Amino acid sequence: MNDDLIKPPNGFTLIEVMIVVAIIGTLAAIAVPNYIAYRKRAMEARALAEIKILSDAITVFEIDNNRLPNSLNELKGGVPLDPWGNPYRYQNFDITPKGQWRKDRFLIPINTYYDLWSMGPDGATQPPLTAKASQDDIIRANDGAFIGKASRY
Repeated sequence: MNDDLIKPPNGFTLIEVMIVVAIIGTLAAIAVPNYIAYRKRAMEARALAEIKILSDAITVFEIDNNRLPNSLNELKGGVPLDPWGNPYRYQNFDITPKGQWRKDRFLIPINTYYDLWSMGPDGATQPPLTAKASQDDIIRANDGAFIGKASRY
């Protein structure tokens, strides 16, 4: 008897390869959206933490110099970029016209002495928090009592 006729074929059948591809595709369809959502939350958390750190640095600057900084460039360490690659925004109310201050839905300024925020993932912002461009901004409001997304304020 010929041994070549009894030997099973080497490799995978087309059905086996298709099943493996389907399983990998299903796992990817589950994992990718979860990874994207996790990454978005992580970037927002980083922006929240950095705004808190910048707010504390502004407080230290104010104690040392008896005034608020005119810009974030006066702080030690310079101006960091937010997780989306944009510089954090800062407005000292002593030098910024009142019409440019960040305002809530009742058009009341959200802070007393200065504003500090990230423009968020879209990189756009407008003074009223109700504007579509401002909804994803990460803001400091109520003089630091609130740090979070503008849409949640």
